[in-house]
Amino acid sequence: MAKKKNKKVVRYRKPLNINIGLIMFALIFVYMSFYVYTYMQRDKVEFYEVVEGSIVNDQRHTGIILREEEPKYTERAGNINFYMREGKRAAVGTRIYSIDETGTLSKLLEERTDGSVALSSENLISLKKELSEFSQTFTDDNFGTVYDSRYALDSEVLEYVNIDTLKNLDSMIEELGVNFEQVRSDRAGIISYTVDGMETLTPTEITAGMFDKANYKKNPVKSGQLVESGSPAYKVVTSGDWSIIFPLGAEEQVLYNGKTSLMVTFSGKDLKTNAQFSMITGGDGALYGKLDFSKYMEQFIGSRFVDFEIITEEVKGLKIPRTAVADVNFFLIPKDFLVKTQSGSARGFYKETYTENGPSIVLVSCDIFNADDEYYYVNSGEKSELKAGDYLVKENSQDRYQVGTKASLQGVYNINRGYTAFRKIEVLNSNDEYYTVAKGTDYGLSVYDHIVLNAAAVTANGMVIYQ
Repeated sequence: MAKKKNKKVVRYRKPLNINIGLIMFALIFVYMSFYVYTYMQRDKVEFYEVVEGSIVNDQRHTGIILREEEPKYTERAGNINFYMREGKRAAVGTRIYSIDETGTLSKLLEERTDGSVALSSENLISLKKELSEFSQTFTDDNFGTVYDSRYALDSEVLEYVNIDTLKNLDSMIEELGVNFEQVRSDRAGIISYTVDGMETLTPTEITAGMFDKANYKKNPVKSGQLVESGSPAYKVVTSGDWSIIFPLGAEEQVLYNGKTSLMVTFSGKDLKTNAQFSMITGGDGALYGKLDFSKYMEQFIGSRFVDFEIITEEVKGLKIPRTAVADVNFFLIPKDFLVKTQSGSARGFYKETYTENGPSIVLVSCDIFNADDEYYYVNSGEKSELKAGDYLVKENSQDRYQVGTKASLQGVYNINRGYTAFRKIEVLNSNDEYYTVAKGTDYGLSVYDHIVLNAAAVTANGMVIYQ
């Protein structure tokens, strides 16, 4: 009998084939994922690029302008019309205005100024300049100046139109026999049509109440206006010399004491000039500052009050934010303990160490962050090669120095190389937001260096990711 065949099936096992490429790809993927995760988890550091600049410390004031000015009054009633623009210089005998008792001249002007008269480019430039100055100096606290400025601009436009029209009407006026009086200047000077009763005020008559603008009233006269006999018509400023009187608080009295000149800037006028300075006693016994000028009077011809700033100090250097500055402690190491190469470059310090075979000397390298007449300033942080209590040995000597004495330096963290490196600063000046620091100092900063904007967010020698 034949034997029964064994039908048991044995599963064939394939040999294990390891795909090296797939494993490498998986490892790289895990590494990149971990790197991206850690990058996202790390705090981003904002940086600031160091630039050259300056900080100006200034004191703001409001003053009263005093000039050599003489008001002129009308001798008869009627409609007044001007032949000169405000701020222009008139010679003796120059025609300034006319008084029209019947109103005929005013009617002729209305007929000829129906919109057909165009302003010259010079007129438009003057108007734009006044609008620009107003926009730069306007504040919500002084909204009333809007109406003053509007009135002044309306008057100025009317003057421009009437002046040009009057020149063209001279022959017609003579033919019509219009009864009017022409008034000519009896003094040479700058003409202004704003009269406020303070024309004869002297510096020693100034009182604190005069600086309250709510009590101030000025009476601008414009062409076509009906005036009474004896009314103010215009004023003539006979000298280019002028002054500003302003109150002095206790701090300003100390700050300006002994000064004979001060640098002044005017808000909205892009004007910076030097002025002679003195202190005077006003009519109320208070102390006031007096600034004397010999130029630029025409730019303020229609103003009695002026806002200005006195520059007390202007220091130039490198400008950095206050938030970037930190105080860091460093070890003080005597300068004669530094080991140098034959060329004179620093190698480090000899530190005394102890082994099973006894004491030995090793050369340790340390970054130097500052130097004065006696000491080098070296890192005292966790990553420092030196620790408090270590002994240093002077080269070719038995002299020893124990590390431990520290001193503080003010500085910033430079991140040009991707990690935080402390750089010392020498502060020259400051305000609420910035420091001005010395340029070109040893162990210091240079223009265009990148520094950490918030020094409190980092530590020394740390890697950074900056935005």
